[in-house]
Amino acid sequence: MAAATADDLVDQLRSRGVRITAPRRAVVEALVEIGSHVTAETLHARVQARHPDVSHSSIYRTLDLLTELGIVTHVHLGHGPAEFHLADDEHSHLVCNGCGAVLEIDCAVTDPFARTVVDRFGFQLDLRHFALTGWCRRCRPGGGGS
Repeated sequence: MAAATADDLVDQLRSRGVRITAPRRAVVEALVEIGSHVTAETLHARVQARHPDVSHSSIYRTLDLLTELGIVTHVHLGHGPAEFHLADDEHSHLVCNGCGAVLEIDCAVTDPFARTVVDRFGFQLDLRHFALTGWCRRCRPGGGGS
């Protein structure tokens, strides 16, 4: 699937009855430009570089709206603020306890585990919003690399 452009996302918002304000357009454009996980603070800095009048509250309100509409999703990657990214594909996150590297993995990898948890405990996991932590090949205890 081709990545959505800012214009595609603005059209999608309009088709859902959302008024396109300058701050909303600026946030959408910045999210597309960044193309990966970003904190609200980093997003605000990026937007303010071009649009100094856009406030923190406008960034947060726009992120809330985009999240509510399923255009953006957020994830908690460990210590620190939530990070946001375009919801163009479903994936889970692995975060290395050693170096902090973040790996995106297809939900096909985590879905069997999530189904087992539902079957055995009746608990529905939402692995899109929280990371699984451990050690990458390089940092894994007992000699990485293998």
